[in-house]
Amino acid sequence: MSKPKEAPHPGLSPVNDTQLTRESWKIFQIMAEFVEGFERLVKISPSVSIFGSARTKADNPYYQLTVDIARTLSDAGFSVVSGGGPGIMEAANKGAYEGKSPSIGLNIQLPHEQSGNGFQDISLTFRHFFSRKVMFVKYASAYVVMPGGFGTLDELAEILTLVQTGKTRKIPIILVHRPFWEGLLAWFKDVMVSEGTINPEDLDLIQLIDKPDEILNAIFSHYEESGFEPSHEEAEKISLL
Repeated sequence: MSKPKEAPHPGLSPVNDTQLTRESWKIFQIMAEFVEGFERLVKISPSVSIFGSARTKADNPYYQLTVDIARTLSDAGFSVVSGGGPGIMEAANKGAYEGKSPSIGLNIQLPHEQSGNGFQDISLTFRHFFSRKVMFVKYASAYVVMPGGFGTLDELAEILTLVQTGKTRKIPIILVHRPFWEGLLAWFKDVMVSEGTINPEDLDLIQLIDKPDEILNAIFSHYEESGFEPSHEEAEKISLL
């Protein structure tokens, strides 16, 4: 005797077989993105992920500063990872492309199609933001965050959360251009710390640095004793991302 089908919960919409099949196939799309990302990026270490606005034009001072930062990092042996698009992303890829180490672009398919910039030694394209975000974090030895919008803030919040909660190893998180970021950091301190939503020491996860050489020195200083290769415990955390 077959078991009678349960009636759907009154608060839930019925789902037909076509919808279920379509959702199931998405799992394979997501798996494919992770597999390709892991296979192509596993050898880029040490690397630095650089973030910033896609709207920044080439004549903006932030653009040239990003080019200089990326080239400095690239010449020092760091692969440079960006979102692969225009603006600050293009500047990061350009600087790295002109340097000695690989330039990596993690492109994203958007409704208004983002065109990849032409300065990528390794180029990957993602449909899903969350799988792309894992690639930014998983192999990064540092985060460099230029002025940007919601997407930039999203990436900044992602790494701060992962480090704060111990889900990944502690890495340098560097904000560039003090006048742009000071107001946000003041709000963190005056509101979030005061309200108890973060601890005062959480602010120590962030550094404000404006010059390429100082950024490079801060990254080397962080790894001076431990080295760039993660410890066994850190590698275990990273493997679970």
